[in-house]
This record gives sequence, C-alpha cells and structure tokens, in this order.
Amino acid sequence: MTSDTKVLAIVTNYGVEQDELLVPAQHLRDDGVRVDIAAPTADDIRTLVGDEEPGERVRPTHTLDEVDPADYDLLLIPGGTINADTLRLHRKAVEAVLAFTTSGRPVAAICHGPWLLAEAGVAFGKRLTSYPSLRTDLANAGATWLDEPLVTDDANGWRLVTSRNPGDLDHFLRGIDVALRVTAGAAGPS
Repeated sequence: MTSDTKVLAIVTNYGVEQDELLVPAQHLRDDGVRVDIAAPTADDIRTLVGDEEPGERVRPTHTLDEVDPADYDLLLIPGGTINADTLRLHRKAVEAVLAFTTSGRPVAAICHGPWLLAEAGVAFGKRLTSYPSLRTDLANAGATWLDEPLVTDDANGWRLVTSRNPGDLDHFLRGIDVALRVTAGAAGPS
C-alpha cells in the first residue's frame, strides 16, 4: 500500500463488534494506510464483544455527514448485530455504499455488515458470505451465500470482500490487502 491509501470504516455509535472494527483498522494503520472511522454522531463509539459484553470506546474521526466517500480507496463495514441493523437505517451509510460500488471501488464487509449491502440494493449478483443468520436476507437480495471464511467477488464492476465472523479476521485482512493492492495497481503509478 502507499502512504496516501485511505480507508473509510462506517459504524454506528453503539454495538459494533469490537474486533471487526479495531483489528482491521490497526492492521491497515500498521501498513501505513490512513483509516477514518465515521459514525452518526461525534460521540464515542461503544463497541461490544460477542454482541453482549462492553468493549473498548473509540472516538470517531468524522460523522457520517462529514465524510466524502470519494476521498477513500476502500469502504470497511464491520459487523455486530446492533451496529449493522441500525447502520442500514442511516441514509448516509447507504449513500456511502452506493458511492463506492458505482465508482468501482472495493467494499469489505464482515459478519452482519453485509446487511447494508442488501439495504443499498448492491448484493444482487454477488457471491458473498456473512454471519449465517443473514443467509436468507442476502439470498432474497439476489446474492449467492457461501459458508467460507473469505469470499471475494468482482461481479458488477466492483470488488466485494466478505467474511463470516471475528474468527475469520486473518482471512478478511488478507482479502482487504489484496483488494487495496488491486485498486492501487488499477490507479497506475503516481
């Protein structure tokens, strides 16, 4: 990755699965990637562990209203049941997904995160994975659901990277790394 690579993570202020946000963010930052985290408000993000136990508090770098998706190379959508169910009700979150997919930039979603893809109407024709309880919702949205630790799909002109749960984070991180390398290669030398 280059030092000007930028990733946007979108979450709600309560309920994001701690490791699905913090592990990819730290991994990317360790590689020199700028990671911005946008939430509905500037209040702390209260993460959860296993959808139940309180996790770390994280300060968002922006609100969803403040970010311009055009400024980023990849969209990261962490899971957490409460986070994902609430996030799909935020117009700006749906608009961010559409901004990435219509411009051909990659999206990485884990666990319950793919719910937002269904809400945005972009799951149709994609092969993906998620937390198993989303299987029917994603199939009804026109996706092909697979029970694999990492599914990457380039259909419809944009790359989607998905994983099932925090146990798949190593696979998910590799998928994100490849997506960013492909994106950087497509942009050509600077």
